[in-house]
Amino acid sequence: MICASVGEFLAALPPNRAVAGLDLGTVTIGVAVSDLRRQVATPIQVIRRERFTLDAARLLALLAERGAAGIVLGLPLNMDGSAGPRVQSTEAFARNLEKLTPLPICYWDERLSTVAAERALLEADTSRKRRKEVIDQVAAGYILQGALDRMAYLERS
Repeated sequence: MICASVGEFLAALPPNRAVAGLDLGTVTIGVAVSDLRRQVATPIQVIRRERFTLDAARLLALLAERGAAGIVLGLPLNMDGSAGPRVQSTEAFARNLEKLTPLPICYWDERLSTVAAERALLEADTSRKRRKEVIDQVAAGYILQGALDRMAYLERS
């Protein structure tokens, strides 16, 4: 089920289960997972993309292993908020993934997540080679953390 909002996504989640965040790139998929209380996002892996069926199988196996109850998918809007070809590609990925899993899926605006991830890695004095290896999973962590913070706000309201 693709949720129309983070509130709808939150309502579809069982309590005390992790949520996954994805940074969907053309070459890789960055993956992050939350703790059971959904307070902290932790980058965990980068999946090298091959073709959708293989990517989805590896991703869903990883999410099952981690006990994820939902998927937050970064939506690559343009800086002016408009949707370009990358948004269409991300939405197509979500529609195809929805056919393979009962997990609820929601979108989270990922503008500047990669910039923030790059800045954090630079501040941590990470080598260029290592940054290239982990940037997508760190960006997925930023995407997921934003959604987790929004969900915590909605729960308090």
